[in-house]
Amino acid sequence: MPSYKTRAMHITLVDDSIPFDGYSASSRPLGGAEKAFASLPGALARLGHDVHVFNRCRWGMYVEGAQWETFEGKKPARTDVLIAFRKPTLLEFIRQTGKRVLWFTGPGRLLNRPATAEMIDTHKPLLLLCAEAQARELKIKGASAALLPMAVRPDFLAGEVRTQQPPRAMVTTHPSHGLDWLLDLWIGRIRPLAPNAELHVHSMTLASAAEGGTIDEALRPLAQKAIAAAAHGVVINRPQGDYLMSEALREARVHLFPGHADDMGAFTLMESQACGCPAVLRPLGAAPERVSDGITGYVAPDDAAFANLAAMLLNDDAVHASMSEAAKTQWKSRSWDGAAAALQGWLT
Repeated sequence: MPSYKTRAMHITLVDDSIPFDGYSASSRPLGGAEKAFASLPGALARLGHDVHVFNRCRWGMYVEGAQWETFEGKKPARTDVLIAFRKPTLLEFIRQTGKRVLWFTGPGRLLNRPATAEMIDTHKPLLLLCAEAQARELKIKGASAALLPMAVRPDFLAGEVRTQQPPRAMVTTHPSHGLDWLLDLWIGRIRPLAPNAELHVHSMTLASAAEGGTIDEALRPLAQKAIAAAAHGVVINRPQGDYLMSEALREARVHLFPGHADDMGAFTLMESQACGCPAVLRPLGAAPERVSDGITGYVAPDDAAFANLAAMLLNDDAVHASMSEAAKTQWKSRSWDGAAAALQGWLT
């Protein structure tokens, strides 16, 4: 509940993307950005605020103290705070707004586009970013920006590490974000150094291909490579909801994260860290911001280092145990309640 110094506010969050709601992440795979959006309303409501959410959910519902409405639902005439998610045009969702926030998860350079910069200059929102890498690309003079503390959902903060045999590496990356490179590295360099290890690939696209389903033609060669790599310990899995994914992360010894220059979230990397799964990653996008290099994971400067570090975490119990404990310790307090409290401080 808010302290005596904090006034309860009417807060409206709006997203115009895919259909999901505050319960979706518990029952099915959901993107990291969407999970973040689904997590903040309840945390703000627990601070005592009157929170309303508008997005492409199928029907209105009450979730963790916040009221969710369909995108076409009846909007309030006025709100104290409007939080527009990702799309700058949503800053005009409610005309009478006390403060506006643009919560942005994409590359910062996209905010420099003339039309977007003009809208930011007109409405002067707080730019709520998720990575320092975004801020480095911003060129909008006078814009007010803040870095939202990174947080994960409760399933990733609970439970104990219980690595399995044979030792598992895990990858959750989108197939187009370096998976082809990683499969080659796994087959050519990592597996020879850890011959009993398995690489568990969690991908809806590749799982569909392995089951005989239809996938995008551009991804078929990669799917065929991944399926054939079963001979090298590659196991293809369907992604699951938060609870099952958190269990899979606790069973793995290392999270291999190829990364992408435009990935400003690296959300699954945060989840694996919270579960106590050390990571090896390339220095791309926001990924290096999610680990403490040499303590909870490794930022590998080149392919050889990536392979050697991955093999070490697969083979060396002591190194894994030390990094696993450090990761859990660093992330144990990274809750959405803490993120909401930080945001509240900027809004009051």
